[in-house]
Amino acid sequence: MDKLIIRGSGPVDGEIRISGSKNSALPILAATLLADGPMHICNMPHLNDVTTMLALLRCMGVEVTIDEKMCVEIDPSTITEFTAPYDLVKTMRASILVLGPMLSHFGVANVSFPGGCAIGSRPVDIHLRGLEAMGAKIEVDEGYIRAKVDGRLKGAHIFMDVVTVGGTENLLMAAVLADGKTVLENAAREPEIVDLANCLVAMGANIEGIGSDTLVIHGVKRLQGCTYNVMPDRIETGTYLVAAATSGGRVKLKDTCGVILESVLLKLEEAGASLNMGDDWIELNMNGNRPKSVNLRTAPYPAFPTDMQAQFTAMNAVAEGSATVVETIFENRLIQIHELNRMGANITLEGNTAIIKGVERLKGAPVMATDLRASASLVIAGMVAEGETIVDRIYHIDRGYECIEEKMQQLGANIRRMPG
Repeated sequence: MDKLIIRGSGPVDGEIRISGSKNSALPILAATLLADGPMHICNMPHLNDVTTMLALLRCMGVEVTIDEKMCVEIDPSTITEFTAPYDLVKTMRASILVLGPMLSHFGVANVSFPGGCAIGSRPVDIHLRGLEAMGAKIEVDEGYIRAKVDGRLKGAHIFMDVVTVGGTENLLMAAVLADGKTVLENAAREPEIVDLANCLVAMGANIEGIGSDTLVIHGVKRLQGCTYNVMPDRIETGTYLVAAATSGGRVKLKDTCGVILESVLLKLEEAGASLNMGDDWIELNMNGNRPKSVNLRTAPYPAFPTDMQAQFTAMNAVAEGSATVVETIFENRLIQIHELNRMGANITLEGNTAIIKGVERLKGAPVMATDLRASASLVIAGMVAEGETIVDRIYHIDRGYECIEEKMQQLGANIRRMPG
């Protein structure tokens, strides 16, 4: 199993390019199943989760070709198999996203219950109830969701009692080919959902209220293939900004966008960062200063994202002052705190709240990644710690960060991968 070996160094300084968004690429890949013709999806991140999703499409008979620029051509008309098997689905929760489009376009879908990071309960009952409201017949049998519909799905008024990104995406994709009008109330508003909706519109879908918490979808008879560029990864963007802030350094990030990161940028300014932005770049400079502690509370978009909590917790561990971090989305999302404390952090956990007293320096130690974002926080901690940090189980990080060690090296970090 691969490890990352990090030796603490000075402030980071450099420029890197941000990859396409993992959390946008995966639902858009699922949405290709809705098209009548070939789809061309560009700016794909080169990640394990994307590779898994492409393998899932291939195992269903879908024709997939990739060029050297990570542009993917997908022809769903060659589909022969309507089952998403456990062996692929168990490694990645986003596999559930093929359920809605496959059912809507082909009238049948068999999808194994999903896996992914162990960060807490993320039930799929909202997905299933919504599909049933649209006329699907669903059985859960031997770990599989078996769904079918006679003819087309029917438009429905669906209120989601919990804000769910995956549920919103699945039901949105199911509704675009349904008969009649579907209203999704209390929909998630994440930029990745906006990106998915914009892709569906480019395919010919009729969607109103994009970016709001009420989506109105008028079903159409068919969707055609199109060419679409995946948006930049806002969490990767935030992670490298926090790495620079934690180290007192400077970074310029290209091919990204500040508009989708407002809550994160506000907290970085609160921590003492100077920020400059253009249409497709962001620059952060700490001018050699230690960050100041910032209080956080995670909540659905547009509030502070749970996917950035671990990185800010690492920054707070070495910041001036004390801070509280409240995690309201996933109950196990503060799990990385035990590993940070092994490195000399002073963090107390009380339920879903971390109380952090900043220390001047962390100390290198062997630590273990427990989920995708926690592993990024341990890399950041290792970069500012005295001595050597070994981060084990980094297959988590490879699910969501493209070439993290190479990009950190470009910023001057002393980091290398050791094959397991």
